[in-house]
Amino acid sequence: MEALSDLLNLIDGFIWGPVTLVLLLGVGIYLTIGLRFMPWRYIVPAFRLLFKSRKASTGEGDITPYQALMTALSATVGTGNIAGVATAIYLGGPGAIFWMWMTALIGMATKYGEAVLAVKYREKDALGNYVGGPMYYIKNGMGKNWRWLGVLFAIFGMLAAFGIGNTVQSNSVADALQHSVGVPTWISGLVIMVIAAAVILGGIKSIASTAEKVVPFMAIAYMGGALIIILMQITKVPAALAMIVSDAFTGTAAAGGFAGSTIMLALRYGVARGVFSNEAGLGSAPIAHAAAQTRDPVQQGLIGMLGTFIDTIVICTMTALVIVLSGLWTSGATGAALSAKAFSAGLPGFGEYLVSFGLALFAFTTILGWSYYGERCAEYLFGEKVILPYRILWILAIPLGAITSLDFIWLLAGVLNGFMAIPNLIALAALSPVIFKLTREHLG
Repeated sequence: MEALSDLLNLIDGFIWGPVTLVLLLGVGIYLTIGLRFMPWRYIVPAFRLLFKSRKASTGEGDITPYQALMTALSATVGTGNIAGVATAIYLGGPGAIFWMWMTALIGMATKYGEAVLAVKYREKDALGNYVGGPMYYIKNGMGKNWRWLGVLFAIFGMLAAFGIGNTVQSNSVADALQHSVGVPTWISGLVIMVIAAAVILGGIKSIASTAEKVVPFMAIAYMGGALIIILMQITKVPAALAMIVSDAFTGTAAAGGFAGSTIMLALRYGVARGVFSNEAGLGSAPIAHAAAQTRDPVQQGLIGMLGTFIDTIVICTMTALVIVLSGLWTSGATGAALSAKAFSAGLPGFGEYLVSFGLALFAFTTILGWSYYGERCAEYLFGEKVILPYRILWILAIPLGAITSLDFIWLLAGVLNGFMAIPNLIALAALSPVIFKLTREHLG
């Protein structure tokens, strides 16, 4: 296991080194400029479109545009918003949060482009389901000579799903419940497995229906608790925000149990954890948006880009402020344990349970959303016959993740994320003229 961890550390250092960072940030900046900063200008109209799409649906598809976003959010709002933010601060200092913000702002254009292409190039499978995502827009948009790139994405996506969307989630929630209420990790894993199975075996409509109800509830409950803590220390918020911005460009000196960080560490972990949290550029969310009932790729793109805004600019920022305001980020604690300590300090006797409850719900919905992503990647590679075996394998992996080393799982998830992003980013760059053309035709 130690040799494997060393190898993964080596790969992780390369995959999240300059090449991937340039690709992620470069493609995002290129799309943002090419779209004339439209994602930033259209945030309010996009929210109006989202709420309008809750009931009405125009066009063929399996789920409403609103359900598509909730399904995508169910997969993105997870341990990255609680444990991932804390890990970014622990490894990169408060400055890492600034780079999470930057990743999210330019990631809105990336997520917009992904959703546009997903609807534009989606297909209907033999079972009558609408399927799409990077493997389909690579195949149908870039041509047969690039089909191998779509196959690579599907392979990485199918495998990455078991890391970022399954074992990481069950591990984080089991760890949090063990520390907060003493529940053995194997019991947590089995409970999550049973509840998830009841939803996953019903397919995308069952997942979307569950996400539509659970995601808004869990986000409002978690953010409500965070907001109370922030408002109680509102006078300290300007200084906390100033620290986040200044440390992004100066690094953070060692203090307490904190080892200190450089600008590069803040940038690396801010971008890596930002992408882990909002998944902009990974190519996962467009798999859900491809199932939306819509005739207009641009409208779904506008709805899709809100996922990045809600996940990182809103939810991750609130977690980060609670941690920085508590001062406990120098304590040596990391991951969900650091978030729990910070919330407990802000809301004594209640905060720790809020984190555990939030983590459990976030992780559960992420497992649901990513089961669909991995299933679609597997279907692309092996056909419809693989769907049921994949669902069963997915469900069985949940309790295994709950009892496995957290550090190893986070490391594996980071490596697989990086491998997944590269084919998708290449496709986004190659098909950017299509994104720009469709946007001009629809928005002028």
